[in-house]
Amino acid sequence: MRLRKRGRKKAVTKLRVTQVRSQIGASPRHRGTLRALGLGKIGRTAEHAESPQLAGMLRRVRHLVRVEQSAS
Repeated sequence: MRLRKRGRKKAVTKLRVTQVRSQIGASPRHRGTLRALGLGKIGRTAEHAESPQLAGMLRRVRHLVRVEQSAS
């Protein structure tokens, strides 16, 4: 049986993702990624915890969104 080490929790970095370009003309795969991010209209913003899955999604639609670190 393994005992879990007690320690400080890692601070979760939040990212603010804002759609800055239209999804018209984008592939259906890119549109689906935007919907999964909670976007869909220009100017809409969503906050997500930083993760490898999020990094992959943002890499796919990097030409349509702006990513900033959240203040909170």
